[in-house]
Amino acid sequence: MKRFLNSRETLVDQAIDGFLASSAGSGLARLDSGPGARVVLRADADIRANPGRAEVAIVSGGGSGHEPAHAGFVGPGMLSAAVCGDIFASPPVDAVLSAILAVTGSAGCLLVIKNYTGDRLNFGLAAERARGLGLAVETVIVGDDIALPGQANPRGLAGTLFVHRIAGLMAEQGRPLAEIAEAARAVAADTASIGLSLSDVDAYSGRSEDSSRLGPDQVELGLGIHGEPGAETLAMADADALMARASDRLQRALPDKTSGLALLLNNLGRVPPIEMSLLLDAFRRTPLAQRVELVIGPAPLMTSLDMNGFSLSVLTLTHDRREALTTPCRVAAWPGACPLAAPRTVPAPTLPDAVPPRASEDAGRRALILRGVRLLQEFEAPINAIDARIGDGDTGSTFAQAGRTVAAAIDRLPLADDAALFAAFGQILSQSAGGSSGVLLSILFTAAAQAQQREPGPAAALRAGLERMKAHGGAQAGDRTMIDALEPALDALAAGGTPSQAAGAARAGADATRSMAAGAGRARYVPGDALRDVPDPGAEAIARLFEGLA
Repeated sequence: MKRFLNSRETLVDQAIDGFLASSAGSGLARLDSGPGARVVLRADADIRANPGRAEVAIVSGGGSGHEPAHAGFVGPGMLSAAVCGDIFASPPVDAVLSAILAVTGSAGCLLVIKNYTGDRLNFGLAAERARGLGLAVETVIVGDDIALPGQANPRGLAGTLFVHRIAGLMAEQGRPLAEIAEAARAVAADTASIGLSLSDVDAYSGRSEDSSRLGPDQVELGLGIHGEPGAETLAMADADALMARASDRLQRALPDKTSGLALLLNNLGRVPPIEMSLLLDAFRRTPLAQRVELVIGPAPLMTSLDMNGFSLSVLTLTHDRREALTTPCRVAAWPGACPLAAPRTVPAPTLPDAVPPRASEDAGRRALILRGVRLLQEFEAPINAIDARIGDGDTGSTFAQAGRTVAAAIDRLPLADDAALFAAFGQILSQSAGGSSGVLLSILFTAAAQAQQREPGPAAALRAGLERMKAHGGAQAGDRTMIDALEPALDALAAGGTPSQAAGAARAGADATRSMAAGAGRARYVPGDALRDVPDPGAEAIARLFEGLA
């Protein structure tokens, strides 16, 4: 698997330095304490520089590879310091102790520990050594994973962030250590999480991309953030079905009738933002959503490198927890909480009817239009195939959809009135046709309607519309666009030529694009070798339409 990497040995240190150089790392620093001791802290939390600082220190951490956790949550109202280990490996005891000593004053320190053996041991021993040095240190173990029922030591997952935020705000408010520790343990006990992923994860092992334990039609429910196998392997399904399975498993782990929940929707690393938003919409349709009051995310919060999955974490709300989650927080990686509610809508403005209410009949034009629509359907796939060689493969579908929309309105069209018909085509295409082709043709017909009103003559009007289309679109003949077929065809008609002559001119123009360099449109960004002997798909569509109509 290809990655941006210098070496695995330097990865974490260089990533921390990059983070501290970013806007998100403003106000933070790292301890200069030698190899392996990767501690990120609030600059104003350094007790040696601020000996009078009286608030409780909140310290957490763990293996790297879960960014923005843990260093991304260092800041006012959350962590005082984060201790970062190697990829998926607990940091050493001395690193944890260094963090405690750097930020802990007379108010004491709370260590937030995820329930993994390495973290429990290393953070626990560091706590004991700090206590031996006279510091007041409390610990809270977070084990929010509910994937394996009855598990004596459930794993710590993204629900840990509930503890970070609530304990962090209490510390910022000046609350005492014992009260913060009690509240943090209660939050940990009232948190539950489940993950679902379409892939496992490669922790810089160098394995091939086809060595996943999951088949192409499999997903895992209840897997760990270090790539541990899931509790259950499921068949691939649509987003609603997968979200329903994860949500149902989570709901069954909650006490009966628990309501007033906060939901944290976490991106495990690779899910695109558009799909994360879709997943939140899918969650809104689950029974568990009826019990959720606040939502945090969707956002990458505790990732697993580039795992293609998500996790759900829920916390039972109380007045104090609700206040903590909804209070503004200046930590950049914390997305804040908002009510989980139906999308708000406002009335849309009234647009003019795509087809003015003055239909008229002309049998010849009706037949011609419907013939054109059938042609657009027939060459949808071939034009898409041409476009796929140099673009995203949808030009044929764009033209075909325009045709379907026109056909649906055929009984309402002013077929006997050229100007009104061109105007109707312009309106229909502006409201329904996709891509730049639909908009450009809408401009052509809209301008042609105006030209037809000034000086009747359909061919000349369409030629005038083409000039307006060129002015707005910026392309000219020779730029390798549909204009290379459309302009010679309309020129032939405007000069009194027959439909066959217009079709021949369109075909010659389309064929000429095979050897043209692109001067406009998406083809400008395609290497010349890829364009060679491939006609412009828009020009080819225009040529085929004229040929079929002739």
